[in-house]
Amino acid sequence: MAEITVRSLLDELGPRLGMRLLAGAAGLERRITVSDVSRPGLALVGYFDYFQNRMIQVIGLTELSFLNTLTPEQVRNNFAEMFRRQVACMIFTRNLAVPPDVQQLAEETGTPLLITPQMTTPCIAKIYIYLEHYLAPRTSLHGVLVDVFGVGVLLTGNSGIGKSECALELIERGHRMVADDVVDIVAFGEGELVGRGAELIKYHMEVRGLGIINVRSLFGLAAVRDSVRIDMVVRLEDWREGVEYDRLGLDEQSETILGVALPRFLVPVRPGRNLAIIIEVAARNLRARQMGVHSAREFNEQLLQWIKAGGDGRTA
Repeated sequence: MAEITVRSLLDELGPRLGMRLLAGAAGLERRITVSDVSRPGLALVGYFDYFQNRMIQVIGLTELSFLNTLTPEQVRNNFAEMFRRQVACMIFTRNLAVPPDVQQLAEETGTPLLITPQMTTPCIAKIYIYLEHYLAPRTSLHGVLVDVFGVGVLLTGNSGIGKSECALELIERGHRMVADDVVDIVAFGEGELVGRGAELIKYHMEVRGLGIINVRSLFGLAAVRDSVRIDMVVRLEDWREGVEYDRLGLDEQSETILGVALPRFLVPVRPGRNLAIIIEVAARNLRARQMGVHSAREFNEQLLQWIKAGGDGRTA
């Protein structure tokens, strides 16, 4: 599980939010494992049955205004219970005045207490976006990632099968390369995978016989992208005699990456096959399917109707 310490959050995001540590330095190594951020309204009235202690707790003007209606004892008891539950950290926004008892409790329990001049809602949004990216599941795969007509196509296959050469021809045809050899993949939200190239080899491609080339330098800025959503996987493999490859497009397959199922197409490679054109058609066909146009199914239905009619074109 991905995680980040409060210290790292403060070091990396703190300068952008004007955020500083007010108390509880002993807990800076506490780990944050979820991107959600909580405003502990119910906890402030003493209701803890569903208290989300794993989340960062944010106190804004609304919460502080409510605290001013409580007795000092109530404030101390409720914050003591929150801190007892080992919250990752607590942030006061708008440079609000922190009640002395709360600051003392944070120091005693080693609970990082942070303060920022940011307005509450924008502050929560910025923290969430940062954590969503930092904590997102990720992996790296061997392959080539290209943007074809706005469709993110992940080319996979054994080393030497021709993935880079296929991508190079697609670039010649006006499409864009995202990554060659190593594709870093991050899962965002519900079912969205975003791929990018490894920083060290960004914009570079290995072409056997030529060596390493810089695609951006040779083809210009329009030939590359930093990242793209991955929409489909195309697996290249050597043509094997006797293997019955899908010829109608009805045999829909998928490949699961980081828990996300992507459409997967197996394309056999042999001399004379123009892989770039096949990839272009696959991308166009995927877009058509997403819009409700499924050529293979339509053809199959027409064929069944033709058979039902006796093969003479008449409908039953």
